[in-house]
Amino acid sequence: MPITTRAAIARPPQPKAWEITELELEEPKAHEVRVKVMAAGLCHSDDHITHGDAPIRLPVVGGHEGAGVVESVGPDVQRVKPGDKVVLSYIPACGACRPCSTGHSSMCVKGLNAGTGMFEDGTWRFHGDREGETDIGGFCTVGSFSQYTVVSEYATVPLRIDFQDIPWEVLCLTGCGVPTGWGSSVYAAGVRAGDTAVIFGAGGVGSNAVQGARFAGAQHVVVVDPVEFKREMAVSVFGATKAFATAAEAHDYVKEVTWGQLADKVILTPDAVTEEMLNAAVNMTGKGGKVQVTAVGHFGEKNMTFRAGLLIGYHRQVRGALAGDSNLMHDIPKLLSLYKSGQLKLDELVTRKYALDEINRAYADMHDGKNIRGVIIHEH
Repeated sequence: MPITTRAAIARPPQPKAWEITELELEEPKAHEVRVKVMAAGLCHSDDHITHGDAPIRLPVVGGHEGAGVVESVGPDVQRVKPGDKVVLSYIPACGACRPCSTGHSSMCVKGLNAGTGMFEDGTWRFHGDREGETDIGGFCTVGSFSQYTVVSEYATVPLRIDFQDIPWEVLCLTGCGVPTGWGSSVYAAGVRAGDTAVIFGAGGVGSNAVQGARFAGAQHVVVVDPVEFKREMAVSVFGATKAFATAAEAHDYVKEVTWGQLADKVILTPDAVTEEMLNAAVNMTGKGGKVQVTAVGHFGEKNMTFRAGLLIGYHRQVRGALAGDSNLMHDIPKLLSLYKSGQLKLDELVTRKYALDEINRAYADMHDGKNIRGVIIHEH
């Protein structure tokens, strides 16, 4: 039967903040599960909704990083059962479509409704009582800013027995920020031993890009971030070898330590990509190098304008990737294993924990540069 859940939603026409409300949540249908969400990461992607940079259907329940306990399952569910602890993946992985079967589950066809929160049958699971809000989607068909949510079984990653003691605030971050940042370095950019890698933005995603580049064996891991706290954490905790406030300072340093060869890989994980930033990244990339674009830009603004000759003469590449080219069903357990063995820093990502009612203050703290990652801890 349907239940009532408290959730943070963004309402039309242009939301300026998250609103806390009560919604009705349906039972799960075929291949769907209802999850009691224990923790939700406060990713910048959700913040883009309240700043007009995410052209999605409104109203919407926010949150796409989450972890919790399976409460009930619909017909034909095979991946999980009631009582299972799960990480919610913002990209489903059915395992059978063309992208999944060729090792690219970050492009699974079941993720096509991320912008609407609509399920495959053309319906929604959240419902409100206001006019025009009878059908409400969850962001990325997850909606982890709700105490309870219904998701596809293919968006759940069940936890092995040796992961059961990992804190919820750590688990939830592995649904997006951790594999997206890690994969941006290791998979999408392809950082290799001895490389010089530059990461623009050292927040919840960028800190993991730093860890990925270090783990892949980069000789120089250089961070560009205007926030002193994030630069300090990048160097003292996550493995950066140097950090700068501006791209110009980083460019001069990279040119010096590489004897003019410049960076092998430049990875963009800031709050928002700008035209100026992208040009700085291209100019900082050496022959045969790659610029990996992971963050989005401000909606309606040009983010990429540069001369083709800058690419041709140096054989440079500029590319994008969703989830850092990670295969989340495989990579989430792998990253948790690295965490359990002490080789991956995840506790240090969580700067502050908040109640759902504090969500707007939490995002204000993010904008003020106080957090690597804030986390909502749900009360039930």
